[in-house]
Amino acid sequence: MKRGGAFFYSGDKIMTPSIQDVKKKHEARLMSFPGVVSVGIGRDPQGNPAVIVGMDSPRAEIQAQIPPQLDGYPLLIQIVGPLKAQ
Repeated sequence: MKRGGAFFYSGDKIMTPSIQDVKKKHEARLMSFPGVVSVGIGRDPQGNPAVIVGMDSPRAEIQAQIPPQLDGYPLLIQIVGPLKAQ
């Protein structure tokens, strides 16, 4: 059963969603922002799991709308340039 944001209670155990579940849950919404070209999983500077959002160029107005974390995991924005299909 889901309660209180990112935590799930199963009997006496408290479980947080996996980084893969968080990415899957938020990917479509993140990809809908103009300039977002990718959503992936990586590590923050401290080595913790993080959601990585790739943008085609710096867009301050869009970046300000993207939250700094999702369900307890940090979200990092990287400028990767436009992606080309191969």
